[in-house]
Amino acid sequence: MAALAVNDYVQEGVGTLDAVMSEGFSHGFGELDSNRQLVPWMREFNESRPAEEQLAFHGFDTPTENTSAPSPRGCLEYARDYLELDLDLASLVGADELWSRSEAVMHPTMSIGATAEAERLRSVADDMLASLYARAPELIAATSRAEWHRAETHLTAGLGLLRYHRQCAQRLEQAARLTRLLATRDALMARNLLDIRNLEAERGPTLVFAHNLHLLRNPSTWRLADTDLNWSSAGAIVGSLVGERYRFVAGSLGHSGALGLREPEPDTYEGFLQRRITTWGLTAAGAVASARKRTDTTPRQGYFPLDRAILDGSDAVLHISAGTTSPEQESRTR
Repeated sequence: MAALAVNDYVQEGVGTLDAVMSEGFSHGFGELDSNRQLVPWMREFNESRPAEEQLAFHGFDTPTENTSAPSPRGCLEYARDYLELDLDLASLVGADELWSRSEAVMHPTMSIGATAEAERLRSVADDMLASLYARAPELIAATSRAEWHRAETHLTAGLGLLRYHRQCAQRLEQAARLTRLLATRDALMARNLLDIRNLEAERGPTLVFAHNLHLLRNPSTWRLADTDLNWSSAGAIVGSLVGERYRFVAGSLGHSGALGLREPEPDTYEGFLQRRITTWGLTAAGAVASARKRTDTTPRQGYFPLDRAILDGSDAVLHISAGTTSPEQESRTR
């Protein structure tokens, strides 16, 4: 939903770059220098091209984590206003902080995702979605197809958040609970990917960027502390539905001063690629020799090393031998 602001900028020049980078990205990606270069480049690319040849910018992740998830209020109120309905959503939602505080996601007893008000809110939102589709001809005629899709994006985002918060309220053993949250997030991402592809099907291919564990075609595995978590990634879901139309290129990194990631050992997967690629390059996943998973990474670095499971769920590997440090990152490091 937030990426709509980015798309308005890259296609129509609406807004300012500062506002777009601040409001149009989740998970801190608007702070990355590479993204701040990408967005105006897309705008410049589009300026000299007709609408049917312009690049579009979409977001498909959800702003949900194991420690936070926002209130659905803004999403649902946008759709309500588009439908011109007289609905008091505020009394059902309550204070936004009750949804967004860490305790509401981390502790089921503190979550309001399964309260009577939340259940009523889910029912109201579902009714709004049915109305949005039932009235599509008249709504599109009165506004536009783009405005209808914008309302649908807000409404489905709100419903997605309600589903996620409902999972937060489930009183399960911790590993099972975290697995449910990860699986719900990726299911929402998969649905978003399918919607985006439906919108763009007549205009050309869609390039998707996300973490390997969200995009690989086989089930994802994450070891958190002493717990192994397993769930179906967005890529596994979409790949099972669209088959060969979905291709996955795994990301691989040799070393990075910004992350504090050292040169990989020669007998690791990254070490194998590092010896063959001096800057960056693509390699067929099947051509990567058997090796061991590197063990010199830490969770704070955010880099999950390549392993056999990731490669088995990939069509190719994009290896970057050395990550670069932007001035902003270098300043924060110091």
